[in-house]
Amino acid sequence: MPLLRPALALLLAVPSVAGAIVIRDDVDDARYRIPASALPALADLPGEGHGVLISPRWVLTAAHAIAWQPALGEVSIAGVPRRVQRVVIHPGYRKLPQKLVDAALASGDATRLMDDVAASDDIALLQLADPVDGVQPIAIHAGSPMGKVVRIVGKGATGTGVRGHDPQGPNRTELRHAFNTITRAEGRWLEYVFDAPPAALPLEGMAGNGDSGGPMLVNVDGHWELAGLTSWKRVDGNPATFRPGVYGQTSLGVRLGCYVDWIDDAMASTA
Repeated sequence: MPLLRPALALLLAVPSVAGAIVIRDDVDDARYRIPASALPALADLPGEGHGVLISPRWVLTAAHAIAWQPALGEVSIAGVPRRVQRVVIHPGYRKLPQKLVDAALASGDATRLMDDVAASDDIALLQLADPVDGVQPIAIHAGSPMGKVVRIVGKGATGTGVRGHDPQGPNRTELRHAFNTITRAEGRWLEYVFDAPPAALPLEGMAGNGDSGGPMLVNVDGHWELAGLTSWKRVDGNPATFRPGVYGQTSLGVRLGCYVDWIDDAMASTA
């Protein structure tokens, strides 16, 4: 994982650290599980974490999901290894400074740490060596998903909203999906809250550690478009005792409508 202290795995839904989906406690887990064929454009990063195929040779992911890896040689799409030719990380992405991490753990207050995470551009592109045939890329949703229900997909750490999930993993399990409602869509971020029943959606859930870079999808005229990428969880209070995936927590994803121009320019300049 990219983070230097175990407690930091609690802060981000990092695929490099970031999981599968955390689900309602009163709904059978089998209802959340889906076959790999349900979303062929989902890319698996080595070990944990995801990306999404947005064109035959390009995968979009969260920067923190790959920045910790010394080299990223391949990803898996539709069960097939695909060689990565080039990694393009947004110039506005920055890793968490260790001094902020240490200060948060010492003080029991994650406020400054959360401010630093929120100020980073957590997005990256992977250019594949060869185009992917037979898999339909997912179009980016440039409009506002505010108030819309999003579909969250991923593998990895899982649990229920009563207890959350174990911050120590495992961070790759079975493929699951869940749904939630966007409560904020501004600037870099999309935001949703994991509501407890009875207020929760029938298959309400939130991303877990290991889901970073995975898709947040909106339904547009019967097909799925990519509105965001799973990125991090808001930590209130002491990060050392934070338990990820508990009812009432807020999850944030990269708002792709904010990055459409950067994505287009990056793909054009490195084609």
